[in-house]
Amino acid sequence: MKSLWNDAEAAQYSGPLGLRVYTSRLLGRDKSLVLHGGGNTSVKLRERNLFGDEEEVLYVKGSGWDMETIEAAGFAPVQLAYVRRLASLPALSDPQMVNELATHTLRAGAPAPSVETILHAILPHKYVDHTHADAVLSVSNAPDGEARVRDIYGDKAVVIPYIMAGFDLAAYCAREFPKQAKKGTVGMMLLSHGVFSFAEDARESYELMIELVSMAEKYLAAKKAWSIGMPEAPAPRFKREDAAQMRRDVSRAAGFPLLCRCNDAPRFLGFARHPDVARISQGGPATPDHVIRTKPVPMLGRDVGAFANAYRAYFERNAATAKAPKTMLDPAPRMALDPQLGFAAFGRTAKDTRIVEELYEHTIDVILRAEALGGWRALEDRHTFDIEYWDLEQAKLRKGGSPPPLTGQVAVVTGAASGIGKACVDAFLGRGAAVVGLDRNPAIESLFKRPDYLGVVCDLTDAAAVDAAADAATRRFGGTDLLVLNAGIFPPSAPIQSLTREAWRSAMAVNVEANLLVMQAFQPLLRLAPRGGRVVVIGSKNVPAPGPGAAAYSASKAALNQLARVAALAWAKDGIRVNTIHPNAVYDTALWTDEVLASRAKAYDMTVEQYRKNNLLKTEVSSRDVAELAAEMCGPLFEKTTAAQVPVDGGTEKLV
Repeated sequence: MKSLWNDAEAAQYSGPLGLRVYTSRLLGRDKSLVLHGGGNTSVKLRERNLFGDEEEVLYVKGSGWDMETIEAAGFAPVQLAYVRRLASLPALSDPQMVNELATHTLRAGAPAPSVETILHAILPHKYVDHTHADAVLSVSNAPDGEARVRDIYGDKAVVIPYIMAGFDLAAYCAREFPKQAKKGTVGMMLLSHGVFSFAEDARESYELMIELVSMAEKYLAAKKAWSIGMPEAPAPRFKREDAAQMRRDVSRAAGFPLLCRCNDAPRFLGFARHPDVARISQGGPATPDHVIRTKPVPMLGRDVGAFANAYRAYFERNAATAKAPKTMLDPAPRMALDPQLGFAAFGRTAKDTRIVEELYEHTIDVILRAEALGGWRALEDRHTFDIEYWDLEQAKLRKGGSPPPLTGQVAVVTGAASGIGKACVDAFLGRGAAVVGLDRNPAIESLFKRPDYLGVVCDLTDAAAVDAAADAATRRFGGTDLLVLNAGIFPPSAPIQSLTREAWRSAMAVNVEANLLVMQAFQPLLRLAPRGGRVVVIGSKNVPAPGPGAAAYSASKAALNQLARVAALAWAKDGIRVNTIHPNAVYDTALWTDEVLASRAKAYDMTVEQYRKNNLLKTEVSSRDVAELAAEMCGPLFEKTTAAQVPVDGGTEKLV
């Protein structure tokens, strides 16, 4: 492991707190040190208060902040002397500790101080760094882990047995650290938990962390336990219906929809096929902190019922000896290992699934390295249970509000790069859905930079491309719940006698046949949607009220409308709802070029301005208006509606 310190970068950060921010970010850049909010850092400063009195202030990483992106505002300033005194108390409950830390924070609006604040306070050093380094966990979770750790570090590090983070750990360290610390002590090892380094200088503390972790890496390399390869095996053909079925089963066990992220990369697939996977995967997480995201162990295969029963037994076994009554979480897995699918991560949001996947990727490394040292040894599940059912986590559950209505569901939108399609993506994201946008425009890939969006370049007239898009949606999010058929073209206006066969065929190919291909590819996924599939077809006012010069467009949209009606009839037995929206005069779409707008206005003997508001309400209809209705039709308000045709046109005389 190499130091990432850069003098030019460091110069951009001023003062002791600025350098604390910088070195925290350096730690956060290395995923083998900290992952997704893990780890914490601090700095002790002397500052003058409002009265001019000098006092010691501990700036400690606040809860909810990620080390890779932390800013000065992410550190909570607490009264150091008071916090140190807390460690001398005979006992302190978690709620009491949280209260004392909150009431002795010196800045209104500061984040909640880390649960390890007291531990940072009692260590007699200005800068303190804490990580969950993979290499150290690999050693400490091997047979004779404590002896191995002491052999590696000698007097360089104090060694502490596993104790749950919080007051008890801090109080133990306050007693034990002075007993073990020597002149050359620069770190502290928390078995099955992580590493502390400390110094009077920000750079020194950071580089001591790199040194301590590097010592574990070198030890593993010397024992031939560092780089553990997987046997090469060809990945099986991805079967999206298998993944969608598993997602449905897991969602039903949870009681709410969950996304599913599948990964059959060699590392994951090889581990899922490991001859001892049933043993090495079921010991528990690399460090108990992970359990809040991952549940204790992954599901093996796809028997969700068996996993749920085992989880209930785990809960009942440990809740019986808990200090306070516990409310059982849902029994659904958050991870699965399958010899065909590889690894699957489940979560209510796309961010959750990505975090689970990344945590387990590092867990695989820790397990295999410990195995190479003689065998993986996880903590007893009572320790995992204590974290998973921590009073502080239970309190979060009690305070939690309702998620957005489409949380855990997947929407696929065609023609999503602009106009109504892009507005639909916005509307679905705003309601909590993960969204897959399909479009032939390459800009679709970078339309939104967020984990709950996937843009796929796709020619919808190409069956193979549509099939690949359905695979991509399933790999990333687990299937499809909501489908918006929006892509379409508007050929140049022409009277029937002048209509070219090319224009006619083009309209039919894009507006009808392409939608048929999409419906065929995604119907098996919609059938497996946890709360039933929903399809919204973006039709046109031209279906019930065609206009002159638009024969190809009107006929193709009418054909699509009939296709949707038949789908509503045929798919109802599978719980799939199919509804149609007929917009009119939506001019902020790619269909309405200046040329098309002028020609349509001329066909009605109107000016362009007159044509823009050619409806009963004399109003313009926007893409957002259509998109909002499309999203609502996929929500609970329309859960008992199918085969409906709803206009969004400001009112048309021809239809009144």
